[in-house]
Amino acid sequence: MGDLKMRAKLLTAFAALLSLIAVAHALGTPPSASGLWQATDEETGQPTGWFLIRDHDGVYDGIIAKMFLQPGQDPQVACVRCQDDRHNKPWLGLEIIRGMKQEGLKYEDGNILDPRDGSVYDAIMTLTPDGQTLVVRGYLGISLFGRNQYWKRLPDTAFNELDPSIKPAARTHKSQAPSKPENSARR
Repeated sequence: MGDLKMRAKLLTAFAALLSLIAVAHALGTPPSASGLWQATDEETGQPTGWFLIRDHDGVYDGIIAKMFLQPGQDPQVACVRCQDDRHNKPWLGLEIIRGMKQEGLKYEDGNILDPRDGSVYDAIMTLTPDGQTLVVRGYLGISLFGRNQYWKRLPDTAFNELDPSIKPAARTHKSQAPSKPENSARR
């Protein structure tokens, strides 16, 4: 009977130790903005777009990964008002976030494009500690003169809903395995 109590105590202590190790590992790996995010309309709560954020050796960018169009909107809309290399590029797949550098849960020194009018704003992104909400702020000059959007992280299964033209970019997400380049001469 004494051996059984001792084994139960040891097993409980071992389980507690494993739990502490798991928590320490989770706390030691800060969340990242990399992934698929959904923006919603502040008034209706309906989704307005999905955005894929990728890490390129510490510099983050983001593209429009899925659009939720209103009836009558052109699905082939292009950035006709863009003044840079994005001029006349289709919105779907358009890089709207550029040059963000991570500092803890904050991402700075980048910019964000509004493809509706071609305006490019300075930007800050702040990730919540649980990694589930990304506050995206575009501003002019100083961040006081700006506007926040609150994006919610989508599960990895949402990658399955992306347009095929976007899916190859999704493979850069850390939970996705990279693909091997295809040999176009072979068919």
